[in-house]
Amino acid sequence: MVFLPDGRILVTERPGRMRIVETNGSLGSALGGLPTNIYVAGQGGLLDVILDPDFASNSRIYFSYSETGSGNSGTAVASATLGSSSLSNVTVIYRQNPKVTGDGHYGSRLVFGSDGKLYISLGERQKFDPAQNTLQTLGKVVRINTDGSVPIDNPFVGNSAYLPEIWTLGHRNPQGMTRHPTTGQLWTAEHGAMGGDEINTPEKGKNYGWPVISYGLNYDGSKIGEGTSKAGMEQPRCYWDPSIAPGNLVFYTGGKVASWAGNLFVAALKDTSLNRLTLSGSTITGQERISIGKRVRDVRVGPDGWLYLLTDETAGQILKLTVL
Repeated sequence: MVFLPDGRILVTERPGRMRIVETNGSLGSALGGLPTNIYVAGQGGLLDVILDPDFASNSRIYFSYSETGSGNSGTAVASATLGSSSLSNVTVIYRQNPKVTGDGHYGSRLVFGSDGKLYISLGERQKFDPAQNTLQTLGKVVRINTDGSVPIDNPFVGNSAYLPEIWTLGHRNPQGMTRHPTTGQLWTAEHGAMGGDEINTPEKGKNYGWPVISYGLNYDGSKIGEGTSKAGMEQPRCYWDPSIAPGNLVFYTGGKVASWAGNLFVAALKDTSLNRLTLSGSTITGQERISIGKRVRDVRVGPDGWLYLLTDETAGQILKLTVL
């Protein structure tokens, strides 16, 4: 979900619907104009949505979804113009490479950097090793211009051993991504295997290890990769054991609760909670678990300064979290 300038909320639903929630909480009809080849199965469907930095003047949005093709599927990103009842000028600007079998680990979050570039988190589609394959974008964070072209200052531009859009590699399934409001640093929340969910800060050209290193185990209890560390591979800012199944994450900038200022809030699906992380610089210093009792997919700071949560349920809800 994303807040529009007038306070309404634009929401994506996994079965391929996009709706606008009015400021009084009423739910509008599904918008027309979405792609017809959205692959809805397992973890696949309509995924993230964000506004263009110049949305107030161009009404442009960007959204990600799982896309069918040649019997397989993969994450795709499109831009569109948002109208009152439909999208127009829908243009696919990026496709994960390659499309593969299965219906899991699509990612996918979209974030505009302070540099104006679009960052896309991409899962490794439950295929493990391609997260380290530098000629595929499974298990990567990629960085593109809004027309889908590659910025010339990307870390691997000119290196034929890498796809030029790659920003970082070695990710498993990053279903959360945000930008620090002061430093501009990207932060991701990533699904690990059993006991290996992570928070990372993807930095230009770096390798975050999956599936060579991990703090988790395979679901049958067997070891993953080579251990928990290896030279040339980055360590997470924190990890969860047992796993919480993290959704999106956001830094609190709302100003309603002084003790929350600069804290990082992480949605949790399996753990049915919201996790408040305190920081000193980029070091996580503490954690508070706030029980919600529902699978929390997304968390955002509303224009009123409070936190809004989107649940991942058959009858999903938008919840407003306040402090009395």
